[in-house]
Formats: sequence, structure tokens, C-alpha cells
Amino acid sequence: MFDLVDSTIFFASYGNALGLANVSIGPFDIVLAYIAAIVVSIVVALALRIPLLPSKPYRYSFDVSAIYPTPIIAIGIFSIFLVLNYTFMYNGLVLAIIIGILSALFVKYLFDFVFPKPLNEDNGEDIDE
Repeated sequence: MFDLVDSTIFFASYGNALGLANVSIGPFDIVLAYIAAIVVSIVVALALRIPLLPSKPYRYSFDVSAIYPTPIIAIGIFSIFLVLNYTFMYNGLVLAIIIGILSALFVKYLFDFVFPKPLNEDNGEDIDE
């Protein structure tokens, strides 16, 4: 597993900064940008009053929280930008912060519209209601 993570960071470090193909960023910058995206998404989600953890029981809960899916969406979108070799300014830190903010806003206001909760088989209503 660590070989996969290492090779992913290694190949992503061949990406470019500021849209210039001859400038590459290092693995440390990529890991720092990922951490920034995760931290910013959690902090903004908590500022938007999204609960830190979903309601109990955790296994059957379809509630959004600051821990899941907010940072997962942030690192996924940031990974797409890295694969496309677009890191914007400061080796991807500004892009990571912007994506962290936007992912928290997405989870707060649009997540239930894009991914609706499953319906209960008995009465056809949402499971949590």
C-alpha cells in the first residue's frame, strides 16, 4: 500500500506549477497541499455548523459530517487538478484552500440534492425520518 502512495506522490510531482510544463513541484509540496485541503475543509465545515460526527448508529447513518464526506470530496477534487497538471499558485496551496472551502460549502448546501438519502422500503420515506 505504501508503494502505491509513494508512486502516486512521485508521479504527481511531475505536474507543473502555474501552468508551466517545465516547472515541477516536489512530493513534499503535494503532501502539504493535501493536508491543507483536508484541514481547511474540516474547519470550514465546522464553521458552517456541520456536525463533527454523524448521528448514531454510525454504520447506518446517512447524515453528512465534517469528517466524512467533506475532506474526501476535497482531496478527490484536488487529485483531479493534480492529474490535470494544474496547481495554480504557491505549488497548489491556494488551490487546495479554495477546494477545501468549496467542498465544505458543497456538503452543507448541495450534497443532499446530488446524493439523496435512500428510501425506506416499508413506507417510501427517507430512512432517517
